[in-house]
Amino acid sequence: MRKIAASKFPSMTSLRCFETAARHLSFTHAAKELYMTQSAVGKQVALLESILDCNLFIRHKQRLELTPIGERFFHDTQDALNKVEESVLNVLAHSHAMATLKIVSHPTFCARWLIPALKGFSKANPNIHLDVHDQVGDFIHTDASELDVGFLHGHGVWPGMASIKLFDSHFVAVCTPELNPLPMSDPNCIDSVTLIQSRIRPHGWLDYFASANMSWEGVFAGPRFDSFYDVVHAAISGCGVALVPDIFVKEELQTGKLKLAWSHMLERNGAYYMVHPSNKSDVPHVKTLIEWIKQRF
Repeated sequence: MRKIAASKFPSMTSLRCFETAARHLSFTHAAKELYMTQSAVGKQVALLESILDCNLFIRHKQRLELTPIGERFFHDTQDALNKVEESVLNVLAHSHAMATLKIVSHPTFCARWLIPALKGFSKANPNIHLDVHDQVGDFIHTDASELDVGFLHGHGVWPGMASIKLFDSHFVAVCTPELNPLPMSDPNCIDSVTLIQSRIRPHGWLDYFASANMSWEGVFAGPRFDSFYDVVHAAISGCGVALVPDIFVKEELQTGKLKLAWSHMLERNGAYYMVHPSNKSDVPHVKTLIEWIKQRF
């Protein structure tokens, strides 16, 4: 990668002056926003153009116009300044935190199980900042070096990862109390309802009916959603029958918002695991979270 001499690095002041002037297409408005004089803003932009050895603006009598290279540099500058601002805000917000714990989790698992399980963690461990990211799928998308702890569904084996089994994944078919599917013994039971689809488990219904010794060669044409969270709410809204892990609908089954469409349960579909990079087993803040989660199940 090409190196740039220190003398060629523009100052934050000149970048901010350029970004503001480009956004307003006016040195006057930029000066007002930045609490500077119009002349000072113009000098900073001119200095930047001198460093870059190109014109960023076409200067008309009453207005500014970005040159093509100025247009590109404007968007790049906005991105860079936004990243700097985000980093500063992050430090200000967590300046007293000794460690940041990066966690990845399936969105629905996070909302339905992980967030309640983490209740009280930050208060008990004020020096650990939790940074939680959504993870879709059964494998790690994030670089393992950037991950501390993950919560995944699968069979417990991920390259470079140590895994701790949390609980089995039992899939159940649920619907609203108002919906009355035909019993599974009836040959027409599959045709009697709309089967809500999940992109996470595209073959879920085939596996479910196969595990009940039911053959089906038709096409499941129900609505399809990206997450189990959406699938659950589609069932609550009366869109049809949803096939979801039982841990995601315990509350709805207990309160009567949903009921089991059929008593059959699909039990051969992996489990939920807590994972972490093998080389981070002894990292203090990773060990703290692992012990906290172990106490919650």
